[in-house]
Amino acid sequence: MAVEMVLGNHNLNFDHKVVVITGASSGIGAACAREFASREATVAMVDRNKESGQGVLAELKAQGADVEFFHADVSSGTAVEQTIAAIAARFGAIDILISNAGIQRYGTVTTITEGDWDEVLNINLKGAFLMCKYAIPELIQRGGGSVVITGSVQSVSAELNSVQYVVSKHGLLGLTRSLALDYGKQNIRVNCILPGAIDTPSLRWSVSLGPDPKRALAACDSLHIRGTMGQPEEVARVIVFLASDLASFITGAAIPVDGGLLVPSGGMAFQEAGAVSPKH
Repeated sequence: MAVEMVLGNHNLNFDHKVVVITGASSGIGAACAREFASREATVAMVDRNKESGQGVLAELKAQGADVEFFHADVSSGTAVEQTIAAIAARFGAIDILISNAGIQRYGTVTTITEGDWDEVLNINLKGAFLMCKYAIPELIQRGGGSVVITGSVQSVSAELNSVQYVVSKHGLLGLTRSLALDYGKQNIRVNCILPGAIDTPSLRWSVSLGPDPKRALAACDSLHIRGTMGQPEEVARVIVFLASDLASFITGAAIPVDGGLLVPSGGMAFQEAGAVSPKH
């Protein structure tokens, strides 16, 4: 067996495992679908964007993957309950949940509307709550499983003009820790990843809102120690690890996948300006 697929008695092959991925039609979610499918998982893709989801589905099916697409809005309790039931009926079980669906919107508490707040919190935070509410009983029936939630570096920090997004991502970290504590005795591990700037359609949309998208993209690159943004595949590989038996003693954790974004005191611009010590 390939070295990268196995270590000791544990492995990164997900044969006979059913993986549910939300926000699976693009970005990190689509990268997760590809990564798990390449490791022989049965993949249930969940997204409200049917057109993009069907595109990823067709791509993976052409490669022989065992994958299906389920059209659902994760902010709806009825839709989530029905979707989880449909996935369990279709595949017979659920072993792993990747709660990744999320959106970004901008504003402060005095500029956003109540509707703006609800939109982001309902998808980002309530959606994760609902997916866990209905998926975790299925994991328990299997004797345990893994949940990985996509937070953000903004789960532990903040960005200007992003109040509803920041609050939603902070909430996901609290949800992760509560779930890990509440369901640990039932062999459920729950972890949260904290991506930095990742080159996804969502990020490209965000930078397009400004007057100089090219400069904004360069700024996203410069946030990270290596000088470039992350790619969705780089995040997906960490998610795969956390979902695997290799991470059997990791639960309730917040794992930065941020290219070192959170490391430099004052940020990379402060460090590189020589404000801390002379350059050599």
